[in-house]
Amino acid sequence: MAVPARTCGASRPGPARTALPWPGRGPRPGPGARRPPSGPPRPLLLLLPPLLLLPLFAAPGASAYSFPQQHTMQHWARRLEQEIDGVMRIFGGVQQLREIYKDNRNLFEVQENEPQKLVEKVAGDIESLLDRKVQALKRLADAAENFQKAHRWQDNIKEEDILYYDAKADAELDDPESEDVERGSKASTLRLDFVEDSNFKNKVNYSYTAVQIPTDIYKGSTVILNELNWTEALENVFIENRRQDPTLLWQVFGSATGVTRYYPATPWRAPKKIDLYDVRRRPWYIQGASSPKDMVIIVDVSGSVSGLTLKLMKTSVCEMLDTLSDDDYVNVASFNEKAQPVSCFTHLVQANVRNKKVFKEAVQGMVAKGTTGYKAGFEYAFDQLQNSNITRANCNKMIMMFTDGGEDRVQDVFEKYNWPNRTVRVFTFSVGQHNYDVTPLQWMACANKGYYFEIPSIGAIRINTQEYLDVLGRPMVLAGKEAKQVQWTNVYEDALGLGLVVTGTLPVFNLTQDGPGEKKNQLILGVMGIDVALNDIKRLTPNYTLGANGYVFAIDLNGYVLLHPNLKPQTTNFREPVTLDFLDAELEDENKEEIRRSMIDGNKGHKQIRTLVKSLDERYVDEVMRNYTWVPIRSTNYSLGLVLPPYSTFYLQANLSDQILQVKLPISKLKDFEFLLPSSFESEGHVFIAPREYCKDLNASDNNTEFLKNFIELMEKVTPDSKQCNNFLLHNLILDTGITQQLVERVWRDQDLNTYSLLAVFAATDGGITRVFPNKAADDWTENPEPFNASFYRRSLDNHGYVFKPPHQDALLRPLELENDTVGILVSTAVELSLGGRTLRPAVVGVKLDLEAWAEKFKVLASNRTHQDQPQKCGPSSHCEMDCEVNNEDLLCVLIDDGGFLVLSNQNHQWDQVGRFFSEVDANLMLALYNNSFYTRKESYDYQAACAPQPPGNLGAAPRGVFVPTIADFLNLAWWTSAAAWSLFQQLLYGLIYHSWFQADPAEAEGNPEARESSCVMKQTQYYFGSVNASYNAIIDCGNCSRLFHAQRLTNTNLLFVVAEKPLCSQCEGGRLLQKETHCPADGPEQCELVQRPRYRRGPHICFDYNATEDTSDCGRGASFPPSLGVLVSLQLLLLLGLPPRPQPQVHAHASRRV
Repeated sequence: MAVPARTCGASRPGPARTALPWPGRGPRPGPGARRPPSGPPRPLLLLLPPLLLLPLFAAPGASAYSFPQQHTMQHWARRLEQEIDGVMRIFGGVQQLREIYKDNRNLFEVQENEPQKLVEKVAGDIESLLDRKVQALKRLADAAENFQKAHRWQDNIKEEDILYYDAKADAELDDPESEDVERGSKASTLRLDFVEDSNFKNKVNYSYTAVQIPTDIYKGSTVILNELNWTEALENVFIENRRQDPTLLWQVFGSATGVTRYYPATPWRAPKKIDLYDVRRRPWYIQGASSPKDMVIIVDVSGSVSGLTLKLMKTSVCEMLDTLSDDDYVNVASFNEKAQPVSCFTHLVQANVRNKKVFKEAVQGMVAKGTTGYKAGFEYAFDQLQNSNITRANCNKMIMMFTDGGEDRVQDVFEKYNWPNRTVRVFTFSVGQHNYDVTPLQWMACANKGYYFEIPSIGAIRINTQEYLDVLGRPMVLAGKEAKQVQWTNVYEDALGLGLVVTGTLPVFNLTQDGPGEKKNQLILGVMGIDVALNDIKRLTPNYTLGANGYVFAIDLNGYVLLHPNLKPQTTNFREPVTLDFLDAELEDENKEEIRRSMIDGNKGHKQIRTLVKSLDERYVDEVMRNYTWVPIRSTNYSLGLVLPPYSTFYLQANLSDQILQVKLPISKLKDFEFLLPSSFESEGHVFIAPREYCKDLNASDNNTEFLKNFIELMEKVTPDSKQCNNFLLHNLILDTGITQQLVERVWRDQDLNTYSLLAVFAATDGGITRVFPNKAADDWTENPEPFNASFYRRSLDNHGYVFKPPHQDALLRPLELENDTVGILVSTAVELSLGGRTLRPAVVGVKLDLEAWAEKFKVLASNRTHQDQPQKCGPSSHCEMDCEVNNEDLLCVLIDDGGFLVLSNQNHQWDQVGRFFSEVDANLMLALYNNSFYTRKESYDYQAACAPQPPGNLGAAPRGVFVPTIADFLNLAWWTSAAAWSLFQQLLYGLIYHSWFQADPAEAEGNPEARESSCVMKQTQYYFGSVNASYNAIIDCGNCSRLFHAQRLTNTNLLFVVAEKPLCSQCEGGRLLQKETHCPADGPEQCELVQRPRYRRGPHICFDYNATEDTSDCGRGASFPPSLGVLVSLQLLLLLGLPPRPQPQVHAHASRRV
């Protein structure tokens, strides 16, 4: 399914241009006398002596010139092709390198990648890895249920009775304002010693667990202390699990009370502001605590909703949305006399990150007016849930109503839509401080298997918008063993620093009974989780046998990638999962849609497709062939895929046994190893080695010189058959060291690079060697030392012929520095071997052109010079064709690569613009090339980008959502005893105590180190060659400002040769093509349009939304909290004295939790 890009991008700019075959008309009058080129040209020694060893002279005097004819420009193109091919044949050494490989045929074997066997093996290895975690999860869940069942509830338990390691204790000790410091409650907290563990990327203690309790929960409450008491027994189970499987990472129990106990112990990551972490809002907990949900949120926006109450409702809805995962579907509507959606979504949509963001922004625009009409709100909600023509969760169905109160019970609506089966649960929320009768709200919830909650203040929002999960968990608990199924989550960021992980989850049930002979308890105790780092899964996949452009990927039932080389989120917010769709990780097309659907359905398959791929630097798009093979990973919701280019079917494996395995000497004693030593670089060229994990004890370094030094030192000690080294990587590295050295010996060493204006020659190999000759050229070498991560390497493998790569525009040196010959243009090509009928591409070779010298060459090659020693002169009365050398003031001649970037120009002032997108150099001409199909545009979206935060708009002096009383209110005695006065006072109070609730960015409040940046969507535009291959002439029609141009592809290169008249005026400036990545304010393609054609997905195969034995009598109760003079005075005194009020328990524990 192609994603339209009209939200951020414009349609094809400019008027349509008419492509005209060259009419063969007579000479066009020239502009008259021409000035000679400014500045003396540099002397050059060129490749074709009879033609090119010519001095450069000034242009002739006054004469009449015409635009070059087509055959003339074709002749210039052939000369350019011959020059490039000649240089590459002499210096590239493709043929010579083929011979070197054949001469050393006894040193390597050709192995085959068999896609089906490979993918099945990797899938099996991943299944085994995850199965070990599943067994540990089951042991933990069973133990937790037994420990809790045996635990005796203690009403009089005290903090000093419980000894545990508080993970936030160190941070709180550093905070003199911490409530625990003031109360002196640290007597119950253990002080531990920690050791650094690279597996956890953290300091840990293996003898203890750690406990994290959310900031808004009182640690000393009876419920929390009892929870700490019985969960302490889990410590031994955690330790035993690690003994059985030392590869286990975090083992976590997330309690329904908010307590998190995890192993091994490590200090909590201190946030910058208030720590808002609550395990019950983590993606893994939400997924494990209930089955998928279809939820409709309706919000009362009648006129009775005061300023603060409306603010509380808006915040409550946003917090409610955060309890939903990608397996859930949701819509939000406001109602008074009528109901209407708050956003552009007219039906239930997937609760993914982008859709939830649309809702949150739309909710802020709600305005209170009119009268309350519950009937309108509930009828709208039921209609939404009954719509079967859309994709939805098809499991739990619920309506969440936020209101400030009302008298109507709308029984007729429930009778019509929900009774007698009561398939839709109704949850009601009384928001704000008021004196309304809440009985109707309680009745609605109790009559529809839901729950009634009160949200009197900002501090009650988080706890009361997530406790509905306890109600949804009832059918799971009552289902017993049938519901005890491990689920694997989406990818998300670990809160303790592991990076990207997936988590296996298993619900933990309350197995007690409410009393002797009474029915079973139906509360979920919490969720058990075990993390698996993505890096551990990646280690099970083949790394270097698939070649630079082969890879393994995996997706889940939503189509989100678990593994993919393009899964690289630049910012992560651990409140949200990392959800990158497979079709967004790659360039989408119909074939990939079919592959994705088949994988989601759990099928096996294989398909060869022609598709588009982005280059590693995201500047180019190539059309390539790829083989996709996929299988399901059994016992999980994941599916694994393998992508191989046809040329990666085979690979080389060094076989150095004759050389090295017969002697038990260090590798440094091998013959070819000496060519890795810096002492050999002056004669053999500089060697960069790929920073791979050749041996376990090899110290990594971002500095390649230092990495090479570490490598050499280790090789002094390691024998070739050492168990601590990866023999495949090590032996292939040594093989390629010798092979590239022979290329130096046979080809490069005896050539004079300056004669042909070359800065360097180079070779890079699959084995990880990049050899640059001469040694001094390495000072300016900026390519990645890992060939598989070098854009030139990967593109050369995918393209036939010579691939030009101009320097990136951001890396260009100043024009003044061009005089030092420091700017070069890479030209590379793949070396294709055919050995016994098996074809492979194990290396890439190339040259680095001197930009300034080749710009001068380019002028001469695209000129009318023959075998004379000077440019062709045109007599006063004769007509001559312009050329790119003599007439460079009137004729623009350029070479542009397949991405639309300038490579060479005959205009000296454009040399410092080499590497820029050509539209930035000549927008008019680039637009004409695009409109005449020389280039095709591909637009896509990067959903993993990072953007600077947008400053909030200043809409007034008062905080957002604040109710500001009028002068009349202040003069009215009745107002001072009203709910509005209480709400205003409460808002001021909570604004002082919980300031960050109103103003802190959630990411910053949670201590996210990347709070300065936020995730955003960037629109990317790449250009690639269109369907036109032949020589082509056209006119940019603009009256007196018209321009003639000629364009022709150069054979066996990625270059387009363009000759055009220089613009005489700027009246024809049309649109400008953009290639630079741009920020999409609307977060990419219009979400309102995308949800109309949702991508294929499947929800979890299990659903627990009903059980006949469920007891729905516990459906919430609460009392209104009218303001009293005593309370107001007490709070005011506390504020005046500067004493923070003692926190009250925020845990709303159901009576049945007490056991």
